[in-house]
Amino acid sequence: MGGLDGKTALVTGGSRGIGRAISERLAADGALVAVHGRDADSGRDVVAAITSAGGRAFTVGADLSAPSGTDVLFAQLDAELRERTGSTGLDILVANAGVAGAGSLASTSAEWFDELFAVNTRSVFFLLQQAQNRLADGGRVVTMSTGLTKRADPDLLAYSMSKAALDTMILGAAKDLGSRGITVNAVAPGVIDTDMNAGWLRTSTDARDAVSAMSPFNRIGTPPDVADVVAFLVSNDARWVTGQYLDATGGALL
Repeated sequence: MGGLDGKTALVTGGSRGIGRAISERLAADGALVAVHGRDADSGRDVVAAITSAGGRAFTVGADLSAPSGTDVLFAQLDAELRERTGSTGLDILVANAGVAGAGSLASTSAEWFDELFAVNTRSVFFLLQQAQNRLADGGRVVTMSTGLTKRADPDLLAYSMSKAALDTMILGAAKDLGSRGITVNAVAPGVIDTDMNAGWLRTSTDARDAVSAMSPFNRIGTPPDVADVVAFLVSNDARWVTGQYLDATGGALL
């Protein structure tokens, strides 16, 4: 605890699920956290929880599926940071926001394909493009990948493709930004018990048993399992780790 004192962090999709756990963990470690949601109100519960625990956080809202989404986000972020810190500098970017859902070769519509790539791929690229000049030397970037980029799932083909692009992006970005001591890495969760998966995971004992059996730990992952991995990557302890895909599936790919 305390390793991020004086640092500023932006967590996209920070208002729920894995993003909420990341926001709360980074704030507990001392960072001032910008909690992003589709609108500013969606992150208020997270900010309230963080501040009641003695941390510092504020909300920013933007629809990252829109071409102007990153512009809207950074306009709010810059204004809030100027007011709170006197600078628009950023130390940590966690690009966690994403959408998921079925999309096979046969069933994926052009509209759903575009939505997946707009949020999961395009927004992350332009978040990093705009963040790079705001990031302090020695900064940290973490993107959210998926275990599905390392194995075949025909029913989630389009989703997996949108995340696989990020696995390539971190390689070039890590090399590009490395001269400034900025690390760029991806974390790949497996199936995590979040509201996004509640419709099928929390309503079926068979589904829960099957997912648990995928891991040698024989349990389903939780948001804090992933948040703790992110906390390591953004800490000084991970200063020599960059351009890496970190499997956080609980061994589901073994």
